[in-house]
Parts: sequence; C-alpha cells; structure tokens
Amino acid sequence: MSDTPALQPIARRFRGFLPVVVDVETGGFNAATDALLEIAAVLLHMDDGGRLQRRETFRYHVKPFAGANMEPASLAVNGIDPHHPLRPAIPEHDALQRVFREVRRELKETGCNRAVLVGHNSFFDLNFLNSAVERCGIKRNPFHPFSSFDTATLAGVAFGQTVLSRAAQAAGMDWESDRAHSAAYDAEQTADLFCEIVNRFRGVYEASLPAHLRDGGLPRD
Repeated sequence: MSDTPALQPIARRFRGFLPVVVDVETGGFNAATDALLEIAAVLLHMDDGGRLQRRETFRYHVKPFAGANMEPASLAVNGIDPHHPLRPAIPEHDALQRVFREVRRELKETGCNRAVLVGHNSFFDLNFLNSAVERCGIKRNPFHPFSSFDTATLAGVAFGQTVLSRAAQAAGMDWESDRAHSAAYDAEQTADLFCEIVNRFRGVYEASLPAHLRDGGLPRD
C-alpha cells in the first residue's frame, strides 16, 4: 500500500495548493524595517459536498525584533502596546514555526503540495511573512514565496467592494468594528469572505472542468 495520502477535495479544487488565510498586525508598512506584532493563520476545509469552510485559527503575539521600527500611528490603529507587561508575546521565530508546523500537518493530511497565502491585500501580509522568514533564517517555509489569493481583488469582482468591512457586509456577513485590527478577527473574517466567494463561484469552476477531471482528478500544468 502507498503511504501517499489520498487527495482531499481542497487539493483537487486548487490544483494541489492549500489556501491558508493569514493576517498580520505590524508596527508600520515597511516589511523590512517595521515590527511584526501579531500573526494569525486560519485553516480551511472543503466538505464532501464541495463547500469551503473555515476551521482552526492559530494566533500569536510577537515580540518586536531587535531594532524594529514601530510607528505611533500604526500602533494607534491596531491598539497594540508592544511593551505591555501582560502581553503574551513570543519571539517571531517561534511564532512562525508554530504556524508553519500546523500548515505542514495540513499539507500532509490533504495531499497538497504547498500552501498559498490568502489575505486581504495579500501582498502586505506575504511581504511581512517573507521578511520575517528571512530575518529568522527559516529554511522550510511551506508558503509559496510570491503567489497568493487576494480577497480585496476577489471581493471587488464579486461584490464591487474592496474594503474588508464593506466586502464582508456585502457578502451578508456580520462585522464588529470594535474587534477589527486584531489579527485573529481579521483573519477569520477574511477566511469567511474567501469561502463565500469560492462557494458562489463553484458552478463556474465545475463547468470549466474537462469531463475526466470531474471525477476527482487533479489538474496539472
């Protein structure tokens, strides 16, 4: 018997890639110089009926790296006090490795080849993730280095809205303004938005498949 896991529906849907929703809270906009202060990752699951759903959320408070810049305006928006004595922050190397461990486990269980970051304005989150990976000297990053799913773009196409709160509401989701700019909340809202869009376009996707792939085959380049 083969030790290779059977391909799960999510692997078939995204050509062997595993979408993982990531949101970061930071000390500014420059991924090379500004602190990574929070990271949250949300795993997704596709049920046997072909509907994409949100699963576990992993969230970590992160200690600013040595010499990190933190803009007061950014801290005012996200409400983070990086030096609060009760803030349960861990080094960014540890935070990344904890997220990556869960992502690698999901890759193995689903039969996917690599994770792809899903984010709202995903280039921002991916740039901060890649900068932290390089800074920490992590060699086994499960995420694709430049490909991503951007829900700002997808929501613009599906709902005519690009701001996360407005896109969520246009999709029929609840939005709690007082919880926004928390990595976990924003990641979960982004995950629900992504799932909603993917599920709405399910018929378009299935109609585009060649007949021999509609029975569970995996498209390849």
